[in-house]
Amino acid sequence: MTAPTVAELEAQQKHLTLPHFTYEDAWALGTLLTDLAMERDAPVAIDIRRGPQQLFHAALPGSSADNDGWIDRKRAVVARYAESSLLVGTRFREKGKTFEADSRLDPNSFAAHGGSFPLTVEGAGVIGTVTVSGLPQLEDHAMVVEALERFIRATG
Repeated sequence: MTAPTVAELEAQQKHLTLPHFTYEDAWALGTLLTDLAMERDAPVAIDIRRGPQQLFHAALPGSSADNDGWIDRKRAVVARYAESSLLVGTRFREKGKTFEADSRLDPNSFAAHGGSFPLTVEGAGVIGTVTVSGLPQLEDHAMVVEALERFIRATG
């Protein structure tokens, strides 16, 4: 799996805008992610939030409390930058820098690794996050993107 560029990640994020996001939508998206992960025997934890409220959480076999820590740190990046955690990290890398050394943020609280994605609603902006942790960062990100694409197609 090759790492996407900043331009590709920006286009992806713009494309994955939701018409709405309800409690029922959180359940549907979370269930979709859980099903995808189970089909692939992926040892992940899944988290969906609207603002600070956790609307969905699942921990699949093989995941651990460490994955919840990664979720919190990746989610903090999305909350701060309103962009996917992979996009934020990629911006730093494309400038020849690292997020950990150059962001001036505590790496114990922030991780610009792939897997957390902003939930953006038309007319409202970023209202929350969807995060996966347990796979290599590009795979975490790809799983979230695949689920959002399927979710948007299904809810049209």
